[in-house]
Amino acid sequence: MSMDTRDVFADAFERVRQGVGRVTDGLDTDALAFRPDPDANSIAWLVWHLTRVHDDHVAEIAGREQTWTSAGFHDRSDLPFDAADTGYGHSREQVGEVRFDDPQLLVEYHEAVVAQTRSYLETIDAEELDRIIDRRWDPPVTVGVRLVSVINDQMQHIGQAGYVRGLWERSRAAAET
Repeated sequence: MSMDTRDVFADAFERVRQGVGRVTDGLDTDALAFRPDPDANSIAWLVWHLTRVHDDHVAEIAGREQTWTSAGFHDRSDLPFDAADTGYGHSREQVGEVRFDDPQLLVEYHEAVVAQTRSYLETIDAEELDRIIDRRWDPPVTVGVRLVSVINDQMQHIGQAGYVRGLWERSRAAAET
């Protein structure tokens, strides 16, 4: 059995989904909001941001509304940001405002975005991957390049979230001794 391009993209998004599950597993609101430094990002912010960018970019290329709004996650999250906000350029204060009273909501949002992405990936072919979606760059950005960009961004942020979780675990263990 050989993999096609859809399978490769699906596998990459699945690996991030699994990473989100691992990095958030068993954490409560305060643990997700832990910041090792006032200028650092929390696990909650990193997972929310990587999911928001994923949702924003894939919804745009798929020609559909973002899951953040269409499935009511923006309203249910009670975050103090406009529905279009993805976290890009957030200040330290804004990063601190990303808290989830129900930590499962953050995971559910990510799962819903991945499900939407899987549906979109089932429709793609070589022609779709070559479709130009942003001519502001040289060379212009294609769907395929945008999907790789989303995956790259997610991999970096899930790694950062794992690192922050490790720091949180270490600080918790130190506090217990």
